[in-house]
Amino acid sequence: MNTFDITIIGGGPGGYVAAIKAAQLGKKVALVEKEAIGGVCLNWGCIPTKTLLKSAKVYSQFMHAKQYGLKVDSAHVSVDFKALMKRKSTVVKKLTSGVAYLLKKNGVTVYDGFAEAVDSKTIKVGEETFKTDHLIIATGAHPAMPPIEGLKEQYEQGMVLTSKEILDLKNQPKKLVIIGGGVIGVEFATIFNTFGTEVTILEREADILLGVDEEIRAAFKKKLKSEGVTLLTEADVEAITASAVRYSHQEKTHEASADHVLLATGMRPNLKGLEALNLTVTTAGIETDERMKTNVENVYAIGDVNGKHMLAHVASMEGIIAVETILGGGHPMDYDKVPSGIYTFPEIAQVGLTEAEAKKRNIDYTVSTFPLSANGKALGEGEKEGLVKLIAAKKYNEIIGLHILAPTATEMIAEGVLAMQLEATADDLVRTIHPHPTLSEMIHEVAHGILDKPIHL
Repeated sequence: MNTFDITIIGGGPGGYVAAIKAAQLGKKVALVEKEAIGGVCLNWGCIPTKTLLKSAKVYSQFMHAKQYGLKVDSAHVSVDFKALMKRKSTVVKKLTSGVAYLLKKNGVTVYDGFAEAVDSKTIKVGEETFKTDHLIIATGAHPAMPPIEGLKEQYEQGMVLTSKEILDLKNQPKKLVIIGGGVIGVEFATIFNTFGTEVTILEREADILLGVDEEIRAAFKKKLKSEGVTLLTEADVEAITASAVRYSHQEKTHEASADHVLLATGMRPNLKGLEALNLTVTTAGIETDERMKTNVENVYAIGDVNGKHMLAHVASMEGIIAVETILGGGHPMDYDKVPSGIYTFPEIAQVGLTEAEAKKRNIDYTVSTFPLSANGKALGEGEKEGLVKLIAAKKYNEIIGLHILAPTATEMIAEGVLAMQLEATADDLVRTIHPHPTLSEMIHEVAHGILDKPIHL
């Protein structure tokens, strides 16, 4: 019977990173994956959606070529939906093959199949059983299925799709209803709306993107609606048929016709096969401490399965922290400095506290904002909708939050993450020379705004 130092269940961005890191540090490592190396992120999430979003961006630029002084007959620019999907699959295959190669070159033993934990040190995959000193659970999560009349039947018929099935569509829907106004919902709304699909978002809460700073959220919603997306909040879905969604809104019942319905109502942790471990589980997922330890001594849980932050880069960092903890070192996870990105048009990115969170923690803070319309690079690129918002604690002007609505927000946010990691102040950002002309200059401007006033506003 094989014995491993560390076994990881789940080959997503948390699992495969943990496996490679452990192998690099000299440990004998096993990785078990029941479906596809790379997990949801590489196969059905981060990478394929961003590939489609790039196609949507290029298409949008063609359709608006006139504003750049270019003559393009938009009547002859069309969407080849099958080609879009083929390109997406090509990119995914290249990346997943690359990860598989890295695992092999680092000496990780990969088991293809479903893992069952017999106990915390015994794992069974198919007919094979092996031992492990330490176990890292990285099994991810699956889409939640709320109790909506007709949902199960229409899902089985292929009318209702999750974020996984929608990436395998053969034909572009003319009408798409999205249930849920979270990150998944707005990203797919952006993709399909840009390509000309009639999109309706139904959100049962009072607003969409509840984790986003209110000022950024308000500006984004205005842009989303201006692009033709129908957005309804406080809308309760009552039933789904083969051609429509019935919902209640403002005390009236309505019906939205649809070729397909995208279910984007959140995720639930994958816990099957782990029952024998008797792990402490909350509604969010497996309970862990800041070093990814569970209530079972040699068992750790990372990524979506612990429900803390359902982000690929968080899972990867948690995987490294778990491995380093097993080896007796490392550092605890700091969830206050986790960046997040939403790949809409324009993009949304943030790190640290929102204004609402700063108030809730009774922090005495200062806010500075700078609009995209006052930035030279943005104007040259024909981008004018968006803003940068900086939040600093008044005592030392220490940066406690950065929020961006801009075309390259997900690239710009790294400066804010590093600033917070180094406990930088607005004074530090002001003294940091930013290249011109760039969108990143707006971060320089909001730092000036904390101390006094922005220069170019």
